[in-house]
Amino acid sequence: MKTRRLGSSDLDVTVLGFGAWAVGGGQWEFAWGPQDDAASIAAIRRALDRGVNWIDTAAVYGLGHSEEVVARALEGVARRPYVFTKCSMVWDERGKIGRSLRADSVRRECEASLRRLRVDAIDLYQIHWPVQDPAEMDEGWSTLAALKQEGKVRFVGVSNYDCEQLRRACDVAPVTSVQPRYSLLHRDVEQDLLPYCREDGIGVIAYSPMGAGLLSGKMTRARVEAFPEDDWRRRNPDFQEPRLSRNLALQDLLGRIGARHGTTAAAAAVAWTLLHPAVTGAIVGARSAEQVDGFVAAADLALTNEDVGEIERFLLENP
Repeated sequence: MKTRRLGSSDLDVTVLGFGAWAVGGGQWEFAWGPQDDAASIAAIRRALDRGVNWIDTAAVYGLGHSEEVVARALEGVARRPYVFTKCSMVWDERGKIGRSLRADSVRRECEASLRRLRVDAIDLYQIHWPVQDPAEMDEGWSTLAALKQEGKVRFVGVSNYDCEQLRRACDVAPVTSVQPRYSLLHRDVEQDLLPYCREDGIGVIAYSPMGAGLLSGKMTRARVEAFPEDDWRRRNPDFQEPRLSRNLALQDLLGRIGARHGTTAAAAAVAWTLLHPAVTGAIVGARSAEQVDGFVAAADLALTNEDVGEIERFLLENP
């Protein structure tokens, strides 16, 4: 699989990375419903077999469980991938999630992630979500920079930052990468964030390029209605009317475009995000080896001008 350099780092990452959000399993605030660990491990290993060389997880996914599953999946793997994880979303003994970027909290999170992942250093450590207090954000980012100096993490980045927050972070310490939500359903970062990153050489890792599964080619109204109670998507407006009908129609269009290239709607959706010159790679989640096989073609899928024009016309006609 082809690679691109991630920002100012020395990491050459494949254009697709494995997203381990759903791997965290069910019964927590932002779960995707129940998930079998054996299926998660099979999905991770299939992604590695298909050429993916990085995994993106976070401490909060499954309240630590995702990191533990990633570590299990990498046991005995000859060519270890890069492992990226995140801090700032913390939970108490009851599982209630909050945010903290205080130095002592960030350091506790880092040590816990190192332990769960069974690594000596984290390849890319990211702030998962910003906090409201700018001074606390500076404190957290300075702590990540210190962890890099100490060798506990190799590179540092941010996630879900807007352009103003990213500029402020850059004033404190260099930012290797930013991780924004970016897909055909959510393009707001095209206005300011992506141009800024391209100009300043900051890597961009796009998450949710399939719109949390809405553009996977496998989503149906019946499936949405049958989401488990602990699936966070039940509360997401993208999965509710009036957006749902429009989004399913877009999925159908991507299916037709994918079919013209002998591939899937999922591959077409992900390949579209990779067209933007600022994007380094896309995080694609999977809950089974079969799902991995459905999207890996995106790495080599060259959408034509006709394909892109057809997508843009749909979006203009269905805002």
